[in-house]
Amino acid sequence: MNLTQEDWISQFETDEKAVMLDVRTEDECDQGIIEGAINIDFHKGQEFIDAIAALDKNKNYYVYCRSGARSAKACEIMNELGIENAYNLLGGIIEWNGDIV
Repeated sequence: MNLTQEDWISQFETDEKAVMLDVRTEDECDQGIIEGAINIDFHKGQEFIDAIAALDKNKNYYVYCRSGARSAKACEIMNELGIENAYNLLGGIIEWNGDIV
């Protein structure tokens, strides 16, 4: 599900089962990530699929990338692997108005 930054953050902050995922490359993450995010590189192919498959399906995942394209695809893959609640950040980190670390 695609969410605006405002909805993504407000939902994340009130969600007791929330996990934030950054699906960018390691080089991109070195330039800064949203605090608390776990990095699982979308471009790692089967390694990415295996990491997603190993996630707790009872959690809710808030996913972002650079622009929102990879994270949208990642959310689709997560849904296919049985993770029902995957929320894509529209616009990605390039349109992010919050802090990065």
